[in-house]
Amino acid sequence: MPARTISAASSSPAASTASSARQSTLRTANLALVAHQVLSAPTPVSRADVAASTGMTRSTASRLADDLVAAGIIAELEPAPSVGPGRPAVPLVAPSGTFVALGLEVNVAYMAVRAIDLSGDLLAERVVVDDFAGSDPARVLSALARLTTDVLTIAAVRQSTIVGAGLALPGLVSGDRLLRAPNLGWEDLRPSDILAPVLEPAGLTSIQVGNEASLGALTVGRRRPAMVHAWPSYIYLSGENGIGAGLVRDGAAVDGANGFAGEIGHVQVDPRGPECSCGNRGCLERYAGRRIILSAAGLADDAPAERLVAAWEAGEPRARAAVSHAAHALGVGLGAAINILDIPIVVLGGHLSPLTEVLRPELEEELRVRVLASAWSPPQVLRADKDQMSGATGAAWALLEGVAADPSAWM
Repeated sequence: MPARTISAASSSPAASTASSARQSTLRTANLALVAHQVLSAPTPVSRADVAASTGMTRSTASRLADDLVAAGIIAELEPAPSVGPGRPAVPLVAPSGTFVALGLEVNVAYMAVRAIDLSGDLLAERVVVDDFAGSDPARVLSALARLTTDVLTIAAVRQSTIVGAGLALPGLVSGDRLLRAPNLGWEDLRPSDILAPVLEPAGLTSIQVGNEASLGALTVGRRRPAMVHAWPSYIYLSGENGIGAGLVRDGAAVDGANGFAGEIGHVQVDPRGPECSCGNRGCLERYAGRRIILSAAGLADDAPAERLVAAWEAGEPRARAAVSHAAHALGVGLGAAINILDIPIVVLGGHLSPLTEVLRPELEEELRVRVLASAWSPPQVLRADKDQMSGATGAAWALLEGVAADPSAWM
């Protein structure tokens, strides 16, 4: 069923103020509707397409599209070749370089800053590879602020409208505070207190903070912000030494009552297992974290995943055992999650992404046995695009989707 535009009858002169307010609200809603139709479409659409999908008249859809083009929220391509009478259709697409958001991320093995526009293009990026386990948050966040300032000086970024900045962290986040990030060794801090003094001259007075896996989940199966998700519901696993999950149901992120949903890395899979940095024992990430898998396979901590895959394919016993133990632990944790959430699609990202093909056989078998509804809805294990900094990308996309949802605020 096509979406419908919203309209209202004219009011009496005595109610002119109320009528004006209603008309403004209707225009705001209809601008958002047109922006959504263009920005969510996998391929370019015309004004006629927008009118047909929304139920608007062609003149209304065209007028609103013109306003969005003028504001830089959508863009026009060259007209398509004419195949009949009438003027050729002008394709509408997400614009490049008009509105830009900054995605920041600190993880155990790196910090990153990305500048991304509404088309999903990466305009600039700065990455520092280091070991941030047990690091000083003030020192690390100060360095991240300087990295962000560097990105802001790049011409393509400087010439755009900066929507804002978002920070992805591997831990529990509540509002603008990081409560705990066990693998970083950080607790109870407000990142903006450190970042804002450096970034305020550039107009960034506050930083949105989110969980790295939840933000990374926003990028799965999509080429740019505001696009429709490839799968309506899925569990996305991400991480480096730790493992976090982003939950998406019917295209919307599920954060839980307090924003803490998705801490699957700290689900206990063996009560007699090794102690975890969170204080518990036998947590999933103690069996399927990057360093844990590599160490069990007899490889160095910094060995590329491809080396483990090659050893597994060659039948090397330690590599086979390491992958098998990780697949079993993932099966225990994910099996419980799928039984509770009824989300049978699992997408492996982060350090697990390049291991998907070697993990899948045993992991899917574990899930087949453990998931109650597997006979009717078999769990699927899929591979995310190889993007080790999906948290930074998702942090930027979340801000850009705010532009798509309320374009009138930026016009």
